[in-house]
Amino acid sequence: MKRFTVIVCVLLTGLMAAEAEIRTWTSVAGKTITAEYGGLQGGVVSLRANGREGRIPLSKLSAEDRAYIERIERARRPRLGGPRPTQPSRTVAEPAAAWTRYRGPNGDGRSPEKGLLQSFDTAPDLLWQADGFGQGFASVSVANGRIYTTGNTGNGQAVFAADESDGQIVWTTPLTSSDPKHGYDGSRCTPTIDGNRIYAITSDGQIASLNAADGKVIWQHDYDDWGGRMMSGWGFSESPLVDGDLVVCNPGGRDAVLVALDKVSGRVKWKCDEDAEGGKGKDGAGYGCIVVSHAGGVKQYVCLTGKGVIGVRASDGRLLWGYNRVANGTANIPTPVVIDDYVFCSSGYGDGGSALLKLSARGSRFDVEEVWWKEPNQLQNHHGGMIRLGDHIYMGHKHNSGFPTCIEWKSGNVVWGGKNNRGPGSGSAAVVYADGNLIFRYENGLVAMIEATPSSYNLKGSFTPAFQQGKSWSHPTVVNGKLFLREQDAMMCYKLRP
Repeated sequence: MKRFTVIVCVLLTGLMAAEAEIRTWTSVAGKTITAEYGGLQGGVVSLRANGREGRIPLSKLSAEDRAYIERIERARRPRLGGPRPTQPSRTVAEPAAAWTRYRGPNGDGRSPEKGLLQSFDTAPDLLWQADGFGQGFASVSVANGRIYTTGNTGNGQAVFAADESDGQIVWTTPLTSSDPKHGYDGSRCTPTIDGNRIYAITSDGQIASLNAADGKVIWQHDYDDWGGRMMSGWGFSESPLVDGDLVVCNPGGRDAVLVALDKVSGRVKWKCDEDAEGGKGKDGAGYGCIVVSHAGGVKQYVCLTGKGVIGVRASDGRLLWGYNRVANGTANIPTPVVIDDYVFCSSGYGDGGSALLKLSARGSRFDVEEVWWKEPNQLQNHHGGMIRLGDHIYMGHKHNSGFPTCIEWKSGNVVWGGKNNRGPGSGSAAVVYADGNLIFRYENGLVAMIEATPSSYNLKGSFTPAFQQGKSWSHPTVVNGKLFLREQDAMMCYKLRP
């Protein structure tokens, strides 16, 4: 049985015997442990297993486990505070949630938040606006009362930590000695949070692990050591994938297309030295992120590189399959969508297109069946990302545009939207899902709410944020009833929960 990493901690005392139930706990990653519940403090759950005491962030437990803890803690409150009152004497805040990486806790662009505003006919309240985050297009990750992002400081590209309540910067750690130079200068990477560590990649190819508390660098590698290269000149843009004991990245080197590192020590565990084959695209890394698939019963890492989509065996880095047709010759950007034994992929620049692939194990390799293909004029995503909900995928269509679009993923049929649905904003749109709705953030800064339903296109209002500068490419973050919008040096926090 796989075990959670146990960190020695002080266990809460005074628990009733009925509350200290031994049960099987499940993490959002599917790992399990049989342990005794100890208590909840500051969004961290205490557990005891095999005579050892440890803790895990509440946000990393399954929804069932979180509901169990809520029942236990609700029942404990009157006993700890005296007789049960007939009416609650105060409102008890829900444990803080987390947005631990680019595109959310599961990397799929979906927020688990509930009870949010259902319209942007009136702009949501601006809770705070702060500056000092440098130049960049990075998004925001959030955990344990802090927000994390990256940006150019003028003296190097840095990771920033700030207070979630007001945006005031807590620490800044430069990872480069000067600001990297490339097209559209600025950072791209949304830091990945894993417990008490932060992982980030600079736009010139430095991957680092930092202490979340104080920003101290624990280890750092240079992609140049692996022959790292981008398919074009806009800088490395991925956010690293932390999976179990590994942190996985896409340097794009000839002998190191993907690299897996021990997340604690930074030691190289394996390198993948193969890429997709075919005439489209370019050698080097793409601009999206790595996602996990279990297609054909084999755990693998799926990534859109400069030459197309690939699947790499998680255990040893062996290339299992590649698909070249979706690649374009400028920049392959959107992160693929994994659905059981299928992969949906798309790219823009008028030379990409969209495809649904079915993967089937064939010995040590995989067969790749192209279930359907759409030419760029029919369906292409530039760089705003795609959201899968049930039988449908929602996305912005058209290069340099975010035309709201809903497709049936199994057939590729456009249900609504597409080339005839320009939408309220202009330019490409970064898309997230939360509480029944899609939030489109357009390049011109406009933020729109669109109902996430295949029934019809239903725009539910839009607003212009308090600050907009240049191209608003940073993806929105929705967590703890708030909407975080990064805009170059500035950060805005809007209230989404009524």
